[in-house]
Amino acid sequence: MCSTKRRGASLNSIIPYTLPKLHTGKNWYIDFKAYDPLEQKMKRKKYMLDSIDKISVRKKRATELIANISRQLLSGWNPWADTSNSRQYTLFDDVVELYNKYLIKFHKSKVFKESTFADYKKRIRVLSEYNKKRFNPIIYIYQFDKTYASDFLDYILIDRDSSARTRNNYRTWLSSFGSWLLEKQYIDKNPVENIKSLSEDKKKRDALSANDLQKLRTYLEKNNPYFLLLCQFAYYTLIRPDELSNIQLSDIYIKDQKVFIPSSISKNRKDGMVGLNDILIKSMLELKIFNYSNDCYLFGKDFKPSKEKSTPRTYRTYFNKVRTLLKFPDSYQFYSLKDTGIRDLANSAGIVIARDQARHSDISTTNKYLKGEALPVHEETKHFEGGNVFPASPFRFSTPTYKHSSLSPF
Repeated sequence: MCSTKRRGASLNSIIPYTLPKLHTGKNWYIDFKAYDPLEQKMKRKKYMLDSIDKISVRKKRATELIANISRQLLSGWNPWADTSNSRQYTLFDDVVELYNKYLIKFHKSKVFKESTFADYKKRIRVLSEYNKKRFNPIIYIYQFDKTYASDFLDYILIDRDSSARTRNNYRTWLSSFGSWLLEKQYIDKNPVENIKSLSEDKKKRDALSANDLQKLRTYLEKNNPYFLLLCQFAYYTLIRPDELSNIQLSDIYIKDQKVFIPSSISKNRKDGMVGLNDILIKSMLELKIFNYSNDCYLFGKDFKPSKEKSTPRTYRTYFNKVRTLLKFPDSYQFYSLKDTGIRDLANSAGIVIARDQARHSDISTTNKYLKGEALPVHEETKHFEGGNVFPASPFRFSTPTYKHSSLSPF
């Protein structure tokens, strides 16, 4: 049926296949034969359909698959000569299972942080659940195309009633999933590349006023001094909530007044060191924080040093309860303490110092945390006279006194 050809010869120069055919009975499957140029013989290729329960859907999938395989065979595709294309007929559920194994491996090897691992696990679960809910769920991974990806993102936005930001976060993850599929040769092109992000409303998060910061301190001093210490840490050190949940007592250098943030827990995957001010040292000594062992998490269970780790969600939940009790606006969030700290530190010590304490790569990032009147200017610019190009004014202006303290007494 086919002539013998040397390895590497064009598949179009021989009769390289039989057309796919559906077989029904105890097992449903599609099979066809294709010439293997390495073994120099015709070999049978088989695709099982038993995993599709409904007969009508099974028939429809069989028709689609036969048409797709026939078209590819006619165009010169060969399952034995083209590994990447043959992988496109891997079952979608099998690919999801493999992806989950990769996530577990990356998590164990510290490539992913706990939060990233949990986030990706959730998103692939939502995608898998969505596929099962579809009237026509995809069976093979080659069906993961732009239409499918777009429909999934519409499902996130409309059916799940999510915000544009959440939908965009799913788009970002879906694109990374598409890149992984492309790398593993399950698809020929990432279908998410040309799907645009939606415009988002600005985050409704505000820095706390000096007045409200004092109210928060007064309430927590009386009701939960350990959570007060957590809030002070967020305000003074500008360490992110997820990082705070991973800080251990061994990361604190009390003599040098600094905190080490190892790359394994930092957002930018770089080691970092931030200053620990006198107020924090005093608070920790009063709460006898250093009586606990070094391997304890600084803010573990009940916001106290503990070997049992806590989570940023716990911090946010408790903060929101306090926010309600103090009748603060919803725009005050736990992360607002970092915003407040950046604002006050920038106004007191300068934006460069605030940038370094926040571990930002660029001042432009620090500026995003500052709004309107909170944007600092360097004091030197107010008295700069230049290179005597312009004559100095004969008048002297006295600096006005403002009833505003740049550093909140938190």
